[in-house]
Amino acid sequence: QVQLVESGGGLVQPGGSLRLSCTASGTIFSLYVMGWYRQAPGKQRELVASIRSAGNTNYADSVKGRFTISRDNAKNTGYLQMNSLKPEDTAVYYCNLIGTTIAYWGQGTQVTVSS
Repeated sequence: QVQLVESGGGLVQPGGSLRLSCTASGTIFSLYVMGWYRQAPGKQRELVASIRSAGNTNYADSVKGRFTISRDNAKNTGYLQMNSLKPEDTAVYYCNLIGTTIAYWGQGTQVTVSS
């Protein structure tokens, strides 16, 4: 059974930083594209960033230059370093693994940016 467990969310002041982690079990992590999505109240879930196994990355325009996605295939873990956080970054953040025919989701971790 595949499980994705996110951690690292919390409450941070505007301008602060957080680092999210996503650890996978029950599958070969390196086979998948890993993505971070977020969903704010009343809004649709949106892609924040993604990274291929070889390290190619993609970012939403709203987070470019502030967020960095990375992965350690040996540890079955992916990361999202979030700097210069803004109140509009407040959302539940979800980790996602995408294969050729299947996708897996984590349970989500809350990020709240507020003074």
